Amino acid sequence: MIETHPWPPFLPQNATILFLGSFPPPEKRWSMPFFYPNPQNDFWRIVGFLFFHDKTWFLTPDARRFDQPKIEAFLRKEGIALYDVGRRVERLAGNAADHHLKIVEPVDLAELLRQVPDCRTLVATGQKALEEILRQADVSVPPLKIGEFVEATLARRPVRIYRMPSTSRAYPQSLKKKAAFYRTLFTNREAP
Repeated sequence: MIETHPWPPFLPQNATILFLGSFPPPEKRWSMPFFYPNPQNDFWRIVGFLFFHDKTWFLTPDARRFDQPKIEAFLRKEGIALYDVGRRVERLAGNAADHHLKIVEPVDLAELLRQVPDCRTLVATGQKALEEILRQADVSVPPLKIGEFVEATLARRPVRIYRMPSTSRAYPQSLKKKAAFYRTLFTNREAP
């Protein structure tokens, strides 16, 4: 069965950085109808740890869900945009693992970038996302190591494309080790 992305891109007008995953998990895994919704995913814990020294910062008081309004307010303040590289996908299994996703229709990254004119940094939060970003940027490079970036041109502007560790707990690294890569990314992100 082919699925269409369940929500629109989150593109604050002041965005200077765009995070791109592959595709959301099945709805039964959501704690909110927003990006990185699975409570088992460490994305919001990493961001809370880095910006507020508290990995539970974006959890609701019962610690069972992520606090979407709090997350959206933070993203707008910090100029962080979010979407996924798959607009339409086929799940080959009942999860969101990259090797179980077939992208039927990729998102048009140039169109996304046109909506956030100050964005110069694209961040792949997984291998499938990285492959699609590089394909659309028409970049052929040796495999990037986690934390590395490549300079490219997309939507007629220079961009940096980063490969970051997956925030899925299936990726075998501790939250603190993953956070160290993301800390470097946020420290080095380019202003418009």
